Amino acid sequence: MNRERQTPIPVTLVTGPSAAAREAAIAAVLGGAAPAGSAILLEGLPDGAGRLDTIAAACGLQLARIAPGCLCCSGNLTMRVTLNRLLRRNPPRLYIGIATATHLDTIHDFLSQPPYADLLSLTAPIVA
Repeated sequence: MNRERQTPIPVTLVTGPSAAAREAAIAAVLGGAAPAGSAILLEGLPDGAGRLDTIAAACGLQLARIAPGCLCCSGNLTMRVTLNRLLRRNPPRLYIGIATATHLDTIHDFLSQPPYADLLSLTAPIVA
């Protein structure tokens, strides 16, 4: 992955009982004032018309959704491809919404290994 960025991208993993709860938690953190170009990677489809879609469009955020499934097991390749596409755009911030906290440590470890170790700086997770 070719990147010109010198500082790692801050990444926050977000978990919660539903897609709506995870999206609401991210929307609350963003407060409608996220740095332009920030990226959001969400596992699963929205539960309905999400506020996050509106915020993303208004603030110029990159919003990607991937099919539900365990991101560190069955969905690893899908997550890797989608994540790499987002990272090519050098977002100033990244949020990753995952459906369950069951494998939160595994995903954290995955993002802490090469090639992501030098590209990302993991922050404290958010539990919706």
